[in-house]
Amino acid sequence: MLTKRIIPCLDIKDGKTVKGINFVDLRDAGDPVELGVQYAKLGADELVFLDITATVERRKTLAELVKRIALNINIPFTVGGGITEVDGVNELLGSGADKITVNSSAVNNPDLIDKIANRFGSQCVVLSVDTKLVNGVQKIFTSGGRIETDWELLPWVTEAVERGVGEILLTSMDHDGTKNGFALGITKQLSELLPVPVVASGGAGNMEHFVDVFTKGKADAALAASIFHFGEIEIPELKKYLDNKNIKVRL
Repeated sequence: MLTKRIIPCLDIKDGKTVKGINFVDLRDAGDPVELGVQYAKLGADELVFLDITATVERRKTLAELVKRIALNINIPFTVGGGITEVDGVNELLGSGADKITVNSSAVNNPDLIDKIANRFGSQCVVLSVDTKLVNGVQKIFTSGGRIETDWELLPWVTEAVERGVGEILLTSMDHDGTKNGFALGITKQLSELLPVPVVASGGAGNMEHFVDVFTKGKADAALAASIFHFGEIEIPELKKYLDNKNIKVRL
Protein backbone atom coordinates (compact mmCIF):
# COMPACT_ATOMS: atom_id res chain seq x y z
CA MET A 1 0.00 0.00 0.00
CA LEU A 2 1.40 3.37 -1.01
CA THR A 3 1.86 6.00 1.66
CA LYS A 4 -0.39 9.05 1.59
CA ARG A 5 1.44 12.29 0.81
CA ILE A 6 1.27 15.63 2.59
CA ILE A 7 2.06 18.53 0.24
CA PRO A 8 2.36 22.20 1.21
CA CYS A 9 1.47 24.57 -1.63
CA LEU A 10 3.21 27.88 -2.12
CA ASP A 11 1.35 30.35 -4.32
CA ILE A 12 3.90 32.79 -5.70
CA LYS A 13 3.20 36.38 -6.65
CA ASP A 14 6.05 38.77 -7.43
CA GLY A 15 8.53 36.39 -5.80
CA LYS A 16 6.59 36.15 -2.52
CA THR A 17 4.35 33.44 -1.12
CA VAL A 18 0.73 34.59 -0.80
CA LYS A 19 -2.53 33.06 0.42
CA GLY A 20 -6.16 34.08 0.00
CA ILE A 21 -9.71 32.86 0.50
CA ASN A 22 -11.76 31.59 -2.46
CA PHE A 23 -8.90 32.78 -4.70
CA VAL A 24 -9.08 36.44 -3.56
CA ASP A 25 -7.88 38.70 -0.70
CA LEU A 26 -4.25 37.65 -0.98
CA ARG A 27 -1.83 38.25 1.88
CA ASP A 28 1.93 37.80 2.20
CA ALA A 29 3.03 34.46 3.68
CA GLY A 30 6.84 34.72 3.31
CA ASP A 31 9.80 33.80 1.13
CA PRO A 32 9.10 30.67 -0.97
CA VAL A 33 12.62 29.27 -0.75
CA GLU A 34 12.78 29.68 3.03
CA LEU A 35 9.35 28.11 3.40
CA GLY A 36 10.36 25.26 1.09
CA VAL A 37 13.46 24.51 3.16
CA GLN A 38 11.41 24.60 6.35
CA TYR A 39 8.79 22.20 4.97
CA ALA A 40 11.43 19.76 3.70
CA LYS A 41 12.97 19.64 7.18
CA LEU A 42 9.56 19.15 8.80
CA GLY A 43 8.79 16.08 6.71
CA ALA A 44 6.67 17.31 3.79
CA ASP A 45 6.59 14.62 1.11
CA GLU A 46 6.54 17.04 -1.81
CA LEU A 47 6.07 20.75 -2.51
CA VAL A 48 4.02 22.61 -5.09
CA PHE A 49 5.00 26.10 -6.26
CA LEU A 50 2.44 27.98 -8.34
CA ASP A 51 3.22 31.32 -9.95
CA ILE A 52 -0.36 32.58 -9.81
CA THR A 53 0.22 35.71 -11.89
CA ALA A 54 2.72 34.31 -14.36
CA THR A 55 3.06 35.52 -17.92
CA VAL A 56 5.37 34.36 -20.67
CA GLU A 57 7.58 37.40 -20.09
CA ARG A 58 8.17 36.39 -16.48
CA ARG A 59 8.98 32.75 -17.18
CA LYS A 60 12.72 33.42 -16.74
CA THR A 61 11.99 34.81 -13.29
CA LEU A 62 10.26 31.58 -12.27
CA ALA A 63 13.13 29.49 -13.70
CA GLU A 64 15.57 31.37 -11.47
CA LEU A 65 13.33 30.73 -8.46
CA VAL A 66 13.21 27.02 -9.36
CA LYS A 67 17.02 26.90 -9.36
CA ARG A 68 17.13 28.49 -5.91
CA ILE A 69 14.56 26.00 -4.62
CA ALA A 70 16.33 22.99 -6.14
CA LEU A 71 19.63 23.96 -4.53
CA ASN A 72 18.05 24.09 -1.09
CA ILE A 73 15.60 21.20 -0.76
CA ASN A 74 15.83 17.43 -1.10
CA ILE A 75 12.21 16.45 -1.79
CA PRO A 76 10.30 16.41 -5.10
CA PHE A 77 8.63 19.63 -6.15
CA THR A 78 6.15 20.64 -8.80
CA VAL A 79 6.12 24.03 -10.50
CA GLY A 80 3.35 25.71 -12.48
CA GLY A 81 2.02 29.00 -13.73
CA GLY A 82 2.04 30.40 -17.24
CA ILE A 83 3.46 27.30 -18.95
CA THR A 84 2.27 27.56 -22.54
CA GLU A 85 4.85 25.63 -24.55
CA VAL A 86 7.10 22.59 -24.38
CA ASP A 87 10.27 24.68 -24.28
CA GLY A 88 9.03 26.33 -21.10
CA VAL A 89 8.68 22.88 -19.53
CA ASN A 90 12.20 21.98 -20.63
CA GLU A 91 13.56 25.10 -18.95
CA LEU A 92 11.79 24.45 -15.64
CA LEU A 93 12.75 20.76 -15.50
CA GLY A 94 16.28 21.72 -16.45
CA SER A 95 16.32 24.21 -13.59
CA GLY A 96 15.51 21.44 -11.11
CA ALA A 97 11.74 20.96 -10.99
CA ASP A 98 10.59 17.33 -10.76
CA LYS A 99 7.14 17.90 -12.23
CA ILE A 100 5.26 20.72 -13.91
CA THR A 101 1.60 21.55 -13.66
CA VAL A 102 -0.59 23.06 -16.36
CA ASN A 103 -4.08 24.47 -16.11
CA SER A 104 -5.29 27.33 -18.32
CA SER A 105 -2.90 26.57 -21.16
CA ALA A 106 -4.06 22.93 -21.24
CA VAL A 107 -7.73 23.92 -21.30
CA ASN A 108 -7.09 26.40 -24.09
CA ASN A 109 -4.84 24.00 -26.01
CA PRO A 110 -5.33 20.34 -24.96
CA ASP A 111 -2.71 19.22 -27.48
CA LEU A 112 -0.11 20.75 -25.16
CA ILE A 113 -0.67 17.83 -22.78
CA ASP A 114 0.16 15.32 -25.52
CA LYS A 115 3.30 17.21 -26.49
CA ILE A 116 4.63 17.49 -22.93
CA ALA A 117 3.81 13.87 -22.07
CA ASN A 118 5.33 12.54 -25.28
CA ARG A 119 8.56 14.45 -24.74
CA PHE A 120 9.07 14.18 -20.98
CA GLY A 121 6.76 11.36 -19.85
CA SER A 122 3.41 11.36 -18.08
CA GLN A 123 5.09 11.09 -14.68
CA CYS A 124 6.10 14.75 -14.81
CA VAL A 125 2.77 16.15 -16.07
CA VAL A 126 0.30 17.31 -13.41
CA LEU A 127 -3.06 18.76 -14.41
CA SER A 128 -4.15 21.51 -12.05
CA VAL A 129 -7.95 21.64 -11.98
CA ASP A 130 -9.83 24.62 -10.57
CA THR A 131 -13.49 23.69 -10.30
CA LYS A 132 -16.57 25.38 -8.88
CA LEU A 133 -20.22 24.38 -8.61
CA VAL A 134 -22.28 26.48 -11.04
CA ASN A 135 -26.04 25.82 -11.20
CA GLY A 136 -25.52 22.31 -9.91
CA VAL A 137 -22.66 21.51 -12.32
CA GLN A 138 -18.94 21.26 -11.53
CA LYS A 139 -17.44 23.66 -14.05
CA ILE A 140 -13.77 24.17 -14.94
CA PHE A 141 -12.26 27.62 -14.42
CA THR A 142 -9.04 29.11 -15.79
CA SER A 143 -6.88 32.20 -15.28
CA GLY A 144 -6.55 31.76 -11.53
CA GLY A 145 -10.25 31.02 -11.12
CA ARG A 146 -11.41 34.11 -12.97
CA ILE A 147 -12.79 32.62 -16.19
CA GLU A 148 -15.54 30.01 -16.37
CA THR A 149 -15.10 27.61 -19.29
CA ASP A 150 -17.48 25.33 -21.17
CA TRP A 151 -15.79 22.26 -19.70
CA GLU A 152 -17.38 20.19 -16.95
CA LEU A 153 -15.12 18.46 -14.43
CA LEU A 154 -15.43 14.78 -15.34
CA PRO A 155 -15.19 15.08 -19.14
CA TRP A 156 -12.17 17.38 -18.83
CA VAL A 157 -10.10 15.26 -16.43
CA THR A 158 -10.97 12.11 -18.37
CA GLU A 159 -9.72 13.61 -21.64
CA ALA A 160 -6.63 15.05 -19.97
CA VAL A 161 -5.61 11.67 -18.55
CA GLU A 162 -6.20 10.03 -21.94
CA ARG A 163 -3.85 12.63 -23.44
CA GLY A 164 -1.07 11.81 -20.98
CA VAL A 165 -1.57 13.58 -17.65
CA GLY A 166 0.03 11.55 -14.85
CA GLU A 167 -1.55 13.20 -11.82
CA ILE A 168 -4.52 15.44 -10.99
CA LEU A 169 -4.28 18.39 -8.60
CA LEU A 170 -7.93 18.99 -7.76
CA THR A 171 -8.81 22.34 -6.20
CA SER A 172 -12.38 23.07 -5.16
CA MET A 173 -12.80 26.84 -5.42
CA ASP A 174 -15.85 26.57 -3.18
CA HIS A 175 -13.68 25.14 -0.41
CA ASP A 176 -10.42 27.01 -1.03
CA GLY A 177 -9.20 28.86 2.06
CA THR A 178 -12.42 28.26 4.01
CA LYS A 179 -10.92 25.68 6.41
CA ASN A 180 -14.24 23.83 6.36
CA GLY A 181 -12.81 20.64 4.90
CA PHE A 182 -11.95 19.23 1.49
CA ALA A 183 -14.51 18.57 -1.25
CA LEU A 184 -14.90 14.88 -0.43
CA GLY A 185 -17.55 14.04 -3.03
CA ILE A 186 -15.69 15.11 -6.16
CA THR A 187 -12.37 13.91 -4.73
CA LYS A 188 -13.77 10.41 -4.23
CA GLN A 189 -15.40 10.51 -7.66
CA LEU A 190 -12.13 11.32 -9.42
CA SER A 191 -10.06 8.95 -7.27
CA GLU A 192 -12.31 6.04 -8.19
CA LEU A 193 -12.73 7.06 -11.82
CA LEU A 194 -9.16 7.82 -12.87
CA PRO A 195 -6.11 5.54 -13.16
CA VAL A 196 -3.76 8.29 -11.91
CA PRO A 197 -3.15 9.77 -8.44
CA VAL A 198 -5.47 12.53 -7.24
CA VAL A 199 -4.15 15.30 -5.00
CA ALA A 200 -6.93 17.02 -3.04
CA SER A 201 -6.65 20.76 -2.50
CA GLY A 202 -8.84 23.43 -0.94
CA GLY A 203 -10.45 23.60 2.49
CA ALA A 204 -8.09 21.99 5.00
CA GLY A 205 -8.69 23.44 8.46
CA ASN A 206 -7.86 20.70 10.96
CA MET A 207 -6.25 17.28 11.16
CA GLU A 208 -9.55 15.42 10.92
CA HIS A 209 -10.08 16.96 7.47
CA PHE A 210 -6.97 15.09 6.29
CA VAL A 211 -8.30 11.83 7.73
CA ASP A 212 -11.57 12.41 5.87
CA VAL A 213 -9.95 13.17 2.52
CA PHE A 214 -7.81 10.02 2.68
CA THR A 215 -10.55 7.69 3.92
CA LYS A 216 -13.81 9.11 2.54
CA GLY A 217 -12.30 11.02 -0.38
CA LYS A 218 -9.85 8.25 -1.36
CA ALA A 219 -7.21 10.87 -2.24
CA ASP A 220 -3.61 9.84 -2.83
CA ALA A 221 -2.28 13.11 -1.41
CA ALA A 222 -3.55 16.20 0.33
CA LEU A 223 -2.35 19.72 -0.35
CA ALA A 224 -2.75 22.73 1.91
CA ALA A 225 -1.33 26.22 2.27
CA SER A 226 -2.39 28.66 4.97
CA ILE A 227 -2.66 26.15 7.82
CA PHE A 228 0.98 25.26 7.21
CA HIS A 229 2.25 28.76 6.37
CA PHE A 230 0.81 30.32 9.50
CA GLY A 231 1.67 27.45 11.86
CA GLU A 232 -1.88 26.30 12.57
CA ILE A 233 -0.94 22.67 11.88
CA GLU A 234 2.61 21.31 12.07
CA ILE A 235 3.44 18.58 9.56
CA PRO A 236 5.16 16.20 12.06
CA GLU A 237 2.13 16.33 14.37
CA LEU A 238 -0.24 15.84 11.43
CA LYS A 239 1.63 12.76 10.29
CA LYS A 240 1.64 11.27 13.78
CA TYR A 241 -2.10 11.90 13.98
CA LEU A 242 -2.69 10.19 10.63
CA ASP A 243 -0.48 7.27 11.62
CA ASN A 244 -2.53 6.84 14.81
CA LYS A 245 -5.63 6.72 12.61
CA ASN A 246 -4.06 3.83 10.64
CA ILE A 247 -3.40 5.98 7.60
CA LYS A 248 -0.03 5.05 6.15
CA VAL A 249 2.32 8.04 5.86
CA ARG A 250 6.09 8.54 5.68
CA LEU A 251 7.22 9.38 9.21
